[in-house]
Amino acid sequence: MFGSFLKSCALPAALALALAGAASAAEPVPLLAQTLVRTQVAAETAVASEAIFTGDIQAQAQTTVSFRTSGKIAERRVEVGDHVTADQVLALLDPQEQRANLANAEAVLTSAEAQATQARLTYERQKSLLASGFTTRSTYDNAEQQLRVSQAAVESAKAALGTAREQFSYTELRAGVAGIVLSRSLETGQVVQAGQSVLTVAQDGPRDAVFNVYEALLAGPPASGTVDVTLQANPDIRTVGTVREIAPSVDPASGTVRVKVGLKETPQAMSLGAVVIGRGRFAERKAVVLPWSALYRWRGQPAIWVRDPATSTVEPRVVAIERYAPDTVALKAGVKPGEEVVIAGIQFLRPGLMVTLAEAGR
Repeated sequence: MFGSFLKSCALPAALALALAGAASAAEPVPLLAQTLVRTQVAAETAVASEAIFTGDIQAQAQTTVSFRTSGKIAERRVEVGDHVTADQVLALLDPQEQRANLANAEAVLTSAEAQATQARLTYERQKSLLASGFTTRSTYDNAEQQLRVSQAAVESAKAALGTAREQFSYTELRAGVAGIVLSRSLETGQVVQAGQSVLTVAQDGPRDAVFNVYEALLAGPPASGTVDVTLQANPDIRTVGTVREIAPSVDPASGTVRVKVGLKETPQAMSLGAVVIGRGRFAERKAVVLPWSALYRWRGQPAIWVRDPATSTVEPRVVAIERYAPDTVALKAGVKPGEEVVIAGIQFLRPGLMVTLAEAGR
């Protein structure tokens, strides 16, 4: 009796399931169950990329200052950051040796002049005696020779005195140019050699904005040939410069190339060492601009999904990136104008999948 009861209950349940299945087969599949995408027709537009880099202000010319003679530093008169003039004495050497050489040269000159005076008097006397016939020709010739030797000795002594005076003047260190002291390596009591660098002076005059940029950036110079330079501490202070010098080699430590931009005008606030920002706008190029949502990664390379309007199927397409923007990406290769690119719903796609375009607002 219990088995017949179960059979009587199972028949209505099976009938209800069959009816429900038939009803579901008759109803259309809801739109949300299909793969919905939103597309955009690719079109070329002119894009101009802008490079932004930071650097600092430097002098176009720097002078390395050194003593022209060896000695012990007796006095230092400047510090880093001081502004100096061309004839200003920056440091002094102990001049004892040079003073002694100068005194010796003066004594040698005095002796040579005295000998020259004596030789001239002897020559004049022998000349007078020769005219009167009271001396011989050979004696006269000897007197004339001694006069010439003594005169040459005077000239030599004068030259030696000039050299000694010049060496004495070398005990005073002068920059020779007006500018700002950038660095120093001298202290009182230090012994220096002739030609040893002790000071570096940034000459007054034109200034450079110096930037370290990646080598790839130099492949396309700015369209206008100028670079806008802005003071980082105060963006209202700005000027314009042109590329003046590009280093011929890459810095092995940073992998960058040093570029010097000559400033046409240097605002007073852009002092030496001030941090500046350079902006260079490059020439416009044709590229397809798409929103970030269209970019996909296919087999390790950047790609997009292209929809075929005839079959409504999608296929991945590897692309080349021109540049990235905050909300868009510019493509320089991989997609042709007029093609339909998927910009929304790419996370559900696979090659050859048939998709449906979403209605506006969905």
